[in-house]
Amino acid sequence: MPAPSDIISTVAVLMNDSAQTQYTNAICLPYLNLALDELQEIYELNGIPVTNKTSSPPITMIAGNNILGFSTTPSLPSDLIEIQQLWESTSGLNQWTPMLKKDFLPHYLEDGTTISMFLIWAWLNEQVNLIAANANNDLKIDYTASIFATPILIGNVGVSLPSFTNIKTYLEYKTAALCAMFIAENPERAVALDSLTMSALSRSLGVPIRGMQSITTRRRPFRHSFKHRGASY
Repeated sequence: MPAPSDIISTVAVLMNDSAQTQYTNAICLPYLNLALDELQEIYELNGIPVTNKTSSPPITMIAGNNILGFSTTPSLPSDLIEIQQLWESTSGLNQWTPMLKKDFLPHYLEDGTTISMFLIWAWLNEQVNLIAANANNDLKIDYTASIFATPILIGNVGVSLPSFTNIKTYLEYKTAALCAMFIAENPERAVALDSLTMSALSRSLGVPIRGMQSITTRRRPFRHSFKHRGASY
């Protein structure tokens, strides 16, 4: 994957400024960050596999600890956007059992009763809330992750972005469209570039979505004798 500076070079060309006298790295970088944030949200919304991640190593919750958040010890993964599934195991055994998500923890368990496993969890106040266990347990989280570390700072414009399928063209057109709208204040050029952006996005999403839809099916044979012989499918 090219570096942000490579993408911005193309943006400048699209804005008829190949020498980058006006559309410099510093000027265009905030708009590239916006394009990256938008692409991240599109990938999350469409469940594109590159946003799927599993926490590693397991998160060990000491007996009595019933809150797991971004600022607790231990803490949630810093790139976590949405939890898809939470798993638990007695600490060190690596025997994983899925946990049941609840909107709220049952109030009848507020009497201080503890059990050896958590069994259930609730997402409240941006934290995983658990019923306190009387033994150490490991947690493993399947989650939707943030794939772009935005905002990219000017000192990192030469550092390559993560390598994901066909995102370069989208980022070039989208960043140029934003620059045309908010720097050049040229709505006509912005609309034209945004149209190219949508075509690039369709291509970018096409490959992973096609992979997500590649479910193998067994078709019934198309022959006359099938009607009379019968089959089980």
